[in-house]
Amino acid sequence: MSKQVQRVETIFCHETGDDYLIVVQRDGERLFRAKLGLSETSAGPRPAKFRLKQGSSEEPRQPDEFVELARRSERIRISEQTSPEGREELTEMLSGYQLEEKAKAVRTCRYCASAGRYSPITTETAVKDDRDWICRDCARQELERQLSYSGAGGVTGAAKDRLEELMLEVQDLQRIVNLLEGRLDPDLTKFDTISATTDEVDPVRVDSLDLHPDLQGLLEDRFETLLPVQSLSVENGLVDSAERSSADHASGRSPRADGEDQLVVSATATGKTLVGEMAGIDRVLKGKGKMLFLVPLVALANQKYEDFQDEYGHLVDVTIRVGASRINDDGNRFDPNADVIVGTYEGIDHALRTGKEMGDVGTVVIDEVHTLKEDERGHRLDGLISRLKHVTEQRATRRDDYQGAQWIYLSATVGNPEQLAKALESTLIEFEERPVPIERHVTFADGQEKVRVANKLVKREFDTESSKGYRGQTIIFTNSRRRCHEISRKLEYSAAPYHAGLDYKRRKSVERQFGEQELAAVVTTAALAAGVDFPASQVVFDSLAMGIEWLSVQEFSQMLGRAGRPDYHDEGTVYVLVEPDCSYHNSMEGTEDEIAFTLLKGEMESVMTHYDEGSAVEETLANVAVGGKSAKALNDRMLGEVPTKHAIAKLLQYEFIDGFEPTPLGRVVTEHFLEPGEAFTLIDGIRKDAHPYDLVADIELRDADL
Repeated sequence: MSKQVQRVETIFCHETGDDYLIVVQRDGERLFRAKLGLSETSAGPRPAKFRLKQGSSEEPRQPDEFVELARRSERIRISEQTSPEGREELTEMLSGYQLEEKAKAVRTCRYCASAGRYSPITTETAVKDDRDWICRDCARQELERQLSYSGAGGVTGAAKDRLEELMLEVQDLQRIVNLLEGRLDPDLTKFDTISATTDEVDPVRVDSLDLHPDLQGLLEDRFETLLPVQSLSVENGLVDSAERSSADHASGRSPRADGEDQLVVSATATGKTLVGEMAGIDRVLKGKGKMLFLVPLVALANQKYEDFQDEYGHLVDVTIRVGASRINDDGNRFDPNADVIVGTYEGIDHALRTGKEMGDVGTVVIDEVHTLKEDERGHRLDGLISRLKHVTEQRATRRDDYQGAQWIYLSATVGNPEQLAKALESTLIEFEERPVPIERHVTFADGQEKVRVANKLVKREFDTESSKGYRGQTIIFTNSRRRCHEISRKLEYSAAPYHAGLDYKRRKSVERQFGEQELAAVVTTAALAAGVDFPASQVVFDSLAMGIEWLSVQEFSQMLGRAGRPDYHDEGTVYVLVEPDCSYHNSMEGTEDEIAFTLLKGEMESVMTHYDEGSAVEETLANVAVGGKSAKALNDRMLGEVPTKHAIAKLLQYEFIDGFEPTPLGRVVTEHFLEPGEAFTLIDGIRKDAHPYDLVADIELRDADL
């Protein structure tokens, strides 16, 4: 050993039972470990045994060899985890050899010390483990062990990284483990805060507007000035007048209606919906054409229909068109001659595809226009816009007393607003104010634990009152109707499920109860996130999926934006409940913890429509049905690039068209919004005399395999 110990950098001493573990280091590397035993003599404590440790065996050495090592060492460190009696004994022994000045007590990692490693830790690097402190490496290993012990052994990837990051930040292992046991710790779950922001906009006075007197008076009774986004829209030509020249009519040029076409991009609860209402109701009352207010979902159409009836029903006739199924739970029938038609995209598109007369359309408001990017519905909205523009423009070129339609597009979530506004040939009105701050939290739990965590969150929020006198209420988003009912049943405070499977009266009852603060929470599907007008202070994500698809950044932002209203709340709160390594279908890429941090950190996706063969064929067929020989022009004006020649060739091959007219088969296909594959599945089943239930099952199975 004498050759090994010509120079010793550090001797580390750690108490183990009645003996001491000795670790000898040079240049930061361990040379060897040994066991030191002391005995009491007349001169004080002295080395009595000294054994080199080699694996599980020990090699006896002369006790004086430890003294020689100590003399050659640059420093001697005694673990703080050593008992006070042990530290006193070691210090007295070293003093007997005039070595006490080299000795110093240090905080060390007890796991490292027990394993024979010298690992000093500081206040900045130590992690608390129960009543002790350990190094970061051992803390990571202990976290993995604890997660495995708690039944969360599958935690990997983003969830594990997040937990480790939090552990090193707060320097407390047990607080992190507690997160997986449903214990809410706001300091740990908090991910970030989206600050409230205010853009400086000079408000436009309502009495300065040149609106129809009935609408002007109605608005003046409600408020003195417009909100910032409304003011910006008015200042940029929302209600400007534009006269159509005889030259425009003679040349056949597309006419421009009063007011600028606008894309209005602004956060939830900033008042952008009134932009469309002002333009549309004003034009109706001035006899310049009816208003179409279009939304993606039946539930939203029902809600907006009720809103229009309440706000403007004494001034205009309002009707609703929600699709080919003509659902009218409240007994009202669709009236194509009404002043205001509230409808779903598919409802109005079905009217166009079936040749129904729309009359003079003065204003078209497309709410949730970011739907254009969705795989399922995006191409149909793109096609609808093109077809409706064609119909209104054709009508305007034939008549000198009709100017065509003004188009207003609304969205809270667009990643490429300038590009989209240009593609839609509209003026961009972008307002980035967020009325209240939103605090975003992430915590981890399995499917059953999520319900218990949600219950705690709902109770805590409902027991809190804002400075404006409103109790906190919660929207819980989940991925299935069944789960809506399951969660709402298990919440201790008053709650109700809310989804498209409920009848209209039940949904309206839930909306009323929530608005009157009779419910602490509603549990709804992600599919109803857009536009649902629940004044909630808190949003809880039970799932980050919509059906068997992960949410997009747009959808996630739209949903969390429901937290906090300026007239009700001081701030909004969002909790994302994440099940590590979870996915809801084997077709889903990534796990919920990975998706969670992608969504929280992600930038808004661009809104643009993309076409595959099936969607290109479907929209081209619809354009043939509506525009005939103008089908190519309708394709060309759509946002996405449609391979028109290929689509026409397929339509001819499928015998869906004959020249520029749909065949009887093609007309049935387009009127029922069928993709070619679905149509052929139905045709094949009918030829085989299959039962209708079997046909539906075949289509569902086909879609599931795509």
